[in-house]
Amino acid sequence: MPRSSSLGIMMDQSPLRPFGRVLQVPEGTRITDIPVQTLRRWTEESRVLVLRGFSILGKQEFADYCRLWGELLEWEVGAVMDLVVQDKPKNYLFASGDVPFHWDGAFVEADPRFFFFQCLDAALDAGGETVFCDTTAVYRDADEDLRRQWEGISLTYKTEKLAHYGGQITEKLVSQHPSTGVPVLRFAEPLDPTVYKNPVFVTVEGNQQEETDDFLAMMSELVHRPQYCYAHAWQPGDIVIADNFSLIHGRNAFTGSTSRHLQRVEVI
Repeated sequence: MPRSSSLGIMMDQSPLRPFGRVLQVPEGTRITDIPVQTLRRWTEESRVLVLRGFSILGKQEFADYCRLWGELLEWEVGAVMDLVVQDKPKNYLFASGDVPFHWDGAFVEADPRFFFFQCLDAALDAGGETVFCDTTAVYRDADEDLRRQWEGISLTYKTEKLAHYGGQITEKLVSQHPSTGVPVLRFAEPLDPTVYKNPVFVTVEGNQQEETDDFLAMMSELVHRPQYCYAHAWQPGDIVIADNFSLIHGRNAFTGSTSRHLQRVEVI
């Protein structure tokens, strides 16, 4: 494992495909051993940064560390949310099925800049991978006619507040990354109420219903293309930092054990 001369820490950095970076360090290394500005830069460059070998933080310690990055989004349960499959979930996030693409913080006034996960438990080859889509690449590869169409579109999302979020919002499809200024897409997939608990309904401003359905189907197909998506298979001890503006994310359905336990913090 090569040594980083600038930080004095033994580490190995490897690219993920089609985007992202994994940083492996000796077991027991503290995440605070690497400056926040360095990890922030690597996250912005890679969009997904996977950290392996670092010591898992206690719940309060996890929140305190994330505060070094900025203000935290506080939910009713606090800044740290435990993501586990529940026996009788009210929301699809806590069920064992798939989670369609979305961005975090859509139904709150704050707009998280980064989100952090740490994995306390996970079973290998059991499904439940977190899937990230790089919307900057989706926009980059679109032709000029499609980009012009996207620039004029706003989407309205509506869901009942049965869990920690809910309400109605309207967002332009095309936005700008707050640090780089590059175009990003703010797209969340509609959720069929016959399949998902606490479904999300999506309408496209100015389109007839038939056009809305076709447009949403086209967008869903596009953002799921393999060249734009990285699926993270969790290992116990993983810490993942992701760029909430460049990316939308979801989850594959579990195919085996649902014992996985993640903790998540969002930095505004």
